[in-house]
Amino acid sequence: MAQRLYALGRWAARRRGRVLAVWLLLLAVAVGLGTTLNGKLSTEFSVPGIESQEAQDLLKEKFPEAAGGTARVVFEAPKGDKLTGAKEQRAIGATLKKVAEVPGVLKVADLTKTGTVSKDRTIAYADAVFGKPAQDVPQSAKDKLDDALDPARDAGLKAELGGTVSAPPVEVGGPAEVIGIVIAFVVLAVTLGSLLAAGLPLLTAVIGVGVGVMTVQFLSRFIEMTNTATILALMIGLAVGIDYALFLVSRHREQLADPDEDVHDSIGRATATAGSAVTFAGVTVIIALAALASAGIPFLTVMGLAAAGTVLVAVLVALTLVPALLGFLGERLRPKAKQGGTAGAGDTEGAADATGKAGRVPGAWGLAWGRLMTRFPIPVLVVCVVGMLALAVPAKSLRLGLPSNETQPTASTQHKSYELLQEGFGPGFNATLLIAVDGTKVPAKEREGIVKQVAATVQKDPDVATLAPPNTNKDGTLTVLGVVPKSGPDDQRTTDLVHRLRDEATKPVDRAGGTAYVAGQTAAGIDVSAKLSGALPLFIAIIVVLALLLLMIAFRSVLVPLKAVLGFLLSIAASLGAVVWVFQYGHLDGIFQVAAAAPIVSFLPVLLIGVLFGLAMDYEVFLVSRMREHYHHHRDARAAVEHGVERSGRVVTAAALIMASVFGGFIFNHDPIIKSIGFALTIGVLLDAFVVRLTVVPAVLALLGRYAWALPRWLDKAVPNVDIEGDSLPPRPGTGGAKE
Repeated sequence: MAQRLYALGRWAARRRGRVLAVWLLLLAVAVGLGTTLNGKLSTEFSVPGIESQEAQDLLKEKFPEAAGGTARVVFEAPKGDKLTGAKEQRAIGATLKKVAEVPGVLKVADLTKTGTVSKDRTIAYADAVFGKPAQDVPQSAKDKLDDALDPARDAGLKAELGGTVSAPPVEVGGPAEVIGIVIAFVVLAVTLGSLLAAGLPLLTAVIGVGVGVMTVQFLSRFIEMTNTATILALMIGLAVGIDYALFLVSRHREQLADPDEDVHDSIGRATATAGSAVTFAGVTVIIALAALASAGIPFLTVMGLAAAGTVLVAVLVALTLVPALLGFLGERLRPKAKQGGTAGAGDTEGAADATGKAGRVPGAWGLAWGRLMTRFPIPVLVVCVVGMLALAVPAKSLRLGLPSNETQPTASTQHKSYELLQEGFGPGFNATLLIAVDGTKVPAKEREGIVKQVAATVQKDPDVATLAPPNTNKDGTLTVLGVVPKSGPDDQRTTDLVHRLRDEATKPVDRAGGTAYVAGQTAAGIDVSAKLSGALPLFIAIIVVLALLLLMIAFRSVLVPLKAVLGFLLSIAASLGAVVWVFQYGHLDGIFQVAAAAPIVSFLPVLLIGVLFGLAMDYEVFLVSRMREHYHHHRDARAAVEHGVERSGRVVTAAALIMASVFGGFIFNHDPIIKSIGFALTIGVLLDAFVVRLTVVPAVLALLGRYAWALPRWLDKAVPNVDIEGDSLPPRPGTGGAKE
């Protein structure tokens, strides 16, 4: 592989004009298609095969009025007043009249007939039903809904919007995300010691992300895709795009520290060595993300494939566009020689002399850190493992669910409406369940009696607060009952109630030959969480086997892959513990602007495992490949560990800080899903890079010694040699045949 990448790097540097032109053309085409022929992104997380989704599909088919999007208008009287006053009634009437005029609204509930007013007459609500599902309601209609509240607000009433239609659009590119990019540039500049070199990874990452994300936007025209999929593709594509370019540029400048090094040869060698690591790391990330399909959940499959496609583009950019731009910059990237004739290696780890020993002084932090880890490996391991396990403790209480309006920003109308409804009608009002009774196969004369039996069973349950009157479709074959629990949507009692209703309340329908479903947004969250929890063991098994195979091929070792997998599992446990501590327990909610403590987004653990696995293997490959390279040439296990940390420690540190900066910018996004994903990936990258890869890995390899690089003879013959070390490369010009 090294020979082919060496040839590719030199070819791209020589044909740099053509390579740049091709990428700019691809970017222009992708932007054109993504902005003009893009599809509509969904905000729903539908999962075929679960009961709540089957009920929703049935409602769309047989009872579209009950399946349409709903905007819930919530009113609160001024302090000391009630909503029954003449002034308040006029304001409410005028508001609901304007709501009824919003395009797409089929009907608006009449408060005088529905009686949806709190006992103290201070809070009330009315539902506006659309003829389309919530995700198909255009943003223009949502804007007019907000404008329709003006009569009530002008009269001194508080008026807020809830319901399925009110979900705010996901937006990126705010100040936090921009600050993350600025921090990434500063880290690049410090690491590479050159503003010119620092700008190159950012430029190539932007081009790669532009091609990847705009292609995903275009594909959304043909494939149902959630808005989270494009954001995830942006987050991961930008982070790995910067990091992959950093590894190549850093290796190139390290080689150019030798004043006799030819620029084109250096580009080829950087592409062969660092490029081999990039290829392995990128393939690992791609396969890990694609493995999300094993969960059998379409929206998660699309999300993983969209991100994987963007990572593939990032790898191709690193292997072709980065060498081309390095060719354009030529001698301008060569570090300046320091006084005394020593090449300016301060921007990387320094050049190696003919013996393979580092040219930097022994006091360099990377070498010092590596020596500390190899000198005290057991205390280091004890402290790190105990600390990570302590962070992981909250993960034992992990609860999964889908975000409700409670988790929207506290200043948003969605959050305010949630709180008003909870205050006026109880915590269970925001957890309303639907029981859909399909009597198509039941004789018409028996349908009403069966519905009454279901209602009687539901009313007897001690955790049911209210049962709404049945609502039947035109041909009388489908009846819907609304059930209000006494507990909130995130309460375990509500989950237990859903299971009880499915076991007990549906029996009369089953006996009569019909079908009954327990559905609604709360039930959907419970179903999706259960589905994902069931898929998690298989997904973890796929990831573990994948890691063992890929790393065995890369490092020709059994113990190195095993150590990498155990470290990865430690990182996942600690990261999930931190996520639970912040988002489920509600700690540090002010700092991270968490609106409410709530269950973790149901697909976050699967997503975190897939993404963090790929990124963790990035650092594993880049760090351990330098150790393997040194051991391969000198057969000194301890020196190899120290050398690897010295040569790659600074770059891995920079890469982790860059990824954390990019992901961290999304923590302050208003969308609760993006916020939690950004936090999970940020804390996961920091823990894995600094605690596991730069601390635990050197300590473990120091303890293992030469056994870390051993491979049974029979396995050695079976495992292909991919030559990450670059042994198959031609001699450097002017070295008389020596390679290193």
